[in-house]
Amino acid sequence: MEQPRSRLLSVCAVVLLLLLLLAPGLAAAFNYADALAKSIIYFEGQRSGKLPPGNRMPWRGDSGLTDGAQHNVDLVGGYYDAGDNMKFGLPMAFTTTMLAWSVADFGKYMGANLPHARAAVRWGADYLLKAATSTPGTLYVQVGDPAQDHKCWERPEDMDTPRAVYAVTSSNPGSDVAAETAAALAASAVAFRRADPGYAARLLGAAVVAFELADRHRGSYSQGTLSAAVCPFYCSYSGYDDELLWAAAWLHRASGNATFMAYVRANGVQDGAGNDDYSFSWDDKRIGTKVLLARGVLRRDRRRNVPGLQLYKAHSDSYVCSLVPGAAGFQAGQYTPGGLIYREGGSNMQYVTTTTFLLLAYAKYLRSAGGNVACGGGGEVAPAELVALAKRWRSSVPHGVQQVVEFARFFFHNNIF
Repeated sequence: MEQPRSRLLSVCAVVLLLLLLLAPGLAAAFNYADALAKSIIYFEGQRSGKLPPGNRMPWRGDSGLTDGAQHNVDLVGGYYDAGDNMKFGLPMAFTTTMLAWSVADFGKYMGANLPHARAAVRWGADYLLKAATSTPGTLYVQVGDPAQDHKCWERPEDMDTPRAVYAVTSSNPGSDVAAETAAALAASAVAFRRADPGYAARLLGAAVVAFELADRHRGSYSQGTLSAAVCPFYCSYSGYDDELLWAAAWLHRASGNATFMAYVRANGVQDGAGNDDYSFSWDDKRIGTKVLLARGVLRRDRRRNVPGLQLYKAHSDSYVCSLVPGAAGFQAGQYTPGGLIYREGGSNMQYVTTTTFLLLAYAKYLRSAGGNVACGGGGEVAPAELVALAKRWRSSVPHGVQQVVEFARFFFHNNIF
């Protein structure tokens, strides 16, 4: 359930996107590099803690420098949530996972933006590393009192609201947030494997610790003693099975340890591998996990190919076929009149973004293996078609002004904003 402040931010994000799409010269050929650079700067504006000397936002200062002090733990750093001064562990960890996945798979295409992208990953990973390892058997998952914070509009540099600290432990479990933290640390280890091997090893070690806490002491953090603090802001509506499988998949990619692949095989069906699903977000990781595991099927190097994952390739194909107009399995009625995918009534752009990423990542894996998406009736979709579909969502169609009119009419008519 989204709160008014983040709903407002979602509207602002949509408006910014439309302005970018309709800027002179961009309607016909969208400047993806410029959009990427701006998106990275956005994360720099959300930084908490002691800002580095190279801070590119001179109007943003240090903040949250005593976070965790009342518990004698250093929880300085990390990212603030959308539009407030809260540090929510579950969405922050998912954000870090996705940033790391972007760098791991597409870093070589980022050019001059790569150091900034790596810095964005590291800012999140540094905080999660402290949260996972500062106190044995404890994972710190939230800083700030949401009830007080959401009543107070102030700059983080000036905040005077309580900086309460919340944690999960063996007796107060939170498998969802602990497993997502493990995924974020493991994905970050992949992102830094070559750039900083020592740091990557530390991240991987912490990821294993967080995963063991998640798996051995099972329970949802939003159904225990933390419920009042995390709900309705970031309740884990999907449960924790999806995060456990997601984390195991990332740990296998980061370490190559067969134990984690054995975990995937043993727990996959229980954790949702047998179900088609069509949403990917900070709460529901199932289809993201399937695309990640499908990569193991598609590896050309047979020494690195992981057998027994065909189920994940099949479900990834079903997901993609549901999105491609004209393909067998396509689900009609999920696009706006202007051609943008429409998933949810609130904060729809997060689903556009995550779906776009999965299309591009899956296209990359397919292309590397010389494969296609297999849809029903013998039909196939080529990787190039996935890329074209992703660009369609990120670019304006002809007669861009009319698209904005249609877009606004659709959303306001359906009382989404």
